[in-house]
Amino acid sequence: MAADKDPEKIVKKELSYIQKVWHTVAIVALLVGVILVARVAFNVLLMMLAGSLIAVYFHGFGDIIQRRTRWKRTWAMTASLIISFLVLGGLLWFMGAKMQVQIAQLSNTLPHTVSTFKAKLGETPVGQKVLESVSDGSSDSLMTTAQTFLGTSFGVLGYIYIILLLGVFFTASPSIYKNGILLLVPKSKKELGKHIMDRISLSLKGWLKGMMVSIVLITVLISVALTIIGIPMTMVLGLITGILELVPNFGSLLAMIPGVLLALTISTNTAIVVALVYIVSQTITANIVTPLIQKKIINLPPALTLVSQLVMGTVSGALGIILAVPLLAIIIILIDELYVKKIN
Repeated sequence: MAADKDPEKIVKKELSYIQKVWHTVAIVALLVGVILVARVAFNVLLMMLAGSLIAVYFHGFGDIIQRRTRWKRTWAMTASLIISFLVLGGLLWFMGAKMQVQIAQLSNTLPHTVSTFKAKLGETPVGQKVLESVSDGSSDSLMTTAQTFLGTSFGVLGYIYIILLLGVFFTASPSIYKNGILLLVPKSKKELGKHIMDRISLSLKGWLKGMMVSIVLITVLISVALTIIGIPMTMVLGLITGILELVPNFGSLLAMIPGVLLALTISTNTAIVVALVYIVSQTITANIVTPLIQKKIINLPPALTLVSQLVMGTVSGALGIILAVPLLAIIIILIDELYVKKIN
């Protein structure tokens, strides 16, 4: 009993307990720091993936130039970069001012359009029940979200600049980065590493080709069709639809909302026609054009694609949703090559 009440031993036990507490706090703090750094680093990795996709585009365009002109690889890639930036700059120069005006008009018109939609919806008994079931808070939240989207979707110049810069660097000297990755692979697995990288490159090229054609096609179809119908601000509506084509499953539904709301200010029949235009255009693009181009991309299960979008959207926001499909394709290829083929 006397030993248990020894003051020196009691002090040592208390110090030992305090040390354990501080050790636990330090471990928890370290884990939190690692998680925060990993989240930031994950966004950087996503930007690197986006830059890689830009580089894939430049290389694909350079291959076309090289086949047509028989130029050296360096000259073909230089021409690819120059022509691409000239075309982009020309489009921004000729369309930028008009697009900016239309974006401002759409952002200012949206609250009045929503109010008109509510008034028309309240004219029917079913519409009144729908309006009663929707709380004012959720309506205001939806309005705020829509205006934020219109205000910030075309203001991500910082991210675009970094991604384009990464794309140019990856295009200028791809062998440095490819060989750097292969240095991390054991000698016995070098060939497997090259095969996996080639397969990933082929898959990303297929996805990128399909996306580019889909974006251009859907933008032109929507802009022309809405112009014929007489809907205002068709250029920005077409561009919004083209950009949202990057988001499978959700993009087509989100793109339809502003067009249908603007059509409702004219008449209900016009809104129905506009909705049909969106549905037919998306059906043609998704079920006919894109599958013909994306023959070489890995076949992704729709449910898995949807889950990956939800996860990536939660982790990394809009950039994660856009890059969910190519990232999922990369993961499936890695699992197939490193695990499935071995066990089978």
